[in-house]
Amino acid sequence: MDLGLKGRTAIICASSRGLGRGTAFSLARAGCDVVLNGRDSGVLERTAREIREETGVKVTAVAADVGTAAGQEALLAAAPQPDILINNNGGPPPKGFREIDRAAMIDGVTQNMVTPIELIQRVIDGMMARKFGRIVNITSASVVTPLPGLDLSSGARAGLTSFLAGVAREVAHAGVTINNVLPGMFDTDRLRGTTEKLAKANGTTPEEMAKRRLANVPAGRFGTAEEFGELCAFLCSQQAGYITGQNILIDGGSFRSAF
Repeated sequence: MDLGLKGRTAIICASSRGLGRGTAFSLARAGCDVVLNGRDSGVLERTAREIREETGVKVTAVAADVGTAAGQEALLAAAPQPDILINNNGGPPPKGFREIDRAAMIDGVTQNMVTPIELIQRVIDGMMARKFGRIVNITSASVVTPLPGLDLSSGARAGLTSFLAGVAREVAHAGVTINNVLPGMFDTDRLRGTTEKLAKANGTTPEEMAKRRLANVPAGRFGTAEEFGELCAFLCSQQAGYITGQNILIDGGSFRSAF
């Protein structure tokens, strides 16, 4: 399917690895010029090179912390008028709620709520003036179903969801959409890291812990970054212009609900 994105420009935050990387590849395959972002310049440049070699689109790599003002300025200097913004950022490490102090709470809310809002504020008027814009926020399935140890991440991302619910309706008339994608368990570095920590805490092996976690996934497997990226790319397409203000779960059926 031609997504109608050839020649568009996309900023994809935290895109050197994981779900952000998968999304960057999908948008590049659809013909978008992409601005990649990550903190590890070596990993970032490797991802940029791989996307260039496979797709031939223009790829700009910005090594920066998107949660800082300097990082945001660098991203927007690379693409002052993006057509697409993919908000993504690492979440706080799993921790019991009693162990979270004020500084950690402020940092978590800054990374997972304030930062994406700030970027949206910077790009949305230009999108509206051009009558096309796609904003996708990568949040988490924990927004709709509690996951042990992710209270801070869940709260911050739920705050982002509520904040933008009204904004999405306010800008829809100008051809700008805002949607959230809520991933469950995907085969990424982060999942492998948390599985290892859980295994250690429970006195078992990472392989055994992975099996336990998979037991809660009706699909019987972890998701891939590639299929996640394809969903995000579709939400950015010309065909998805009537989808806005939505929270789209992609979790292999883990969240059990009829509605």
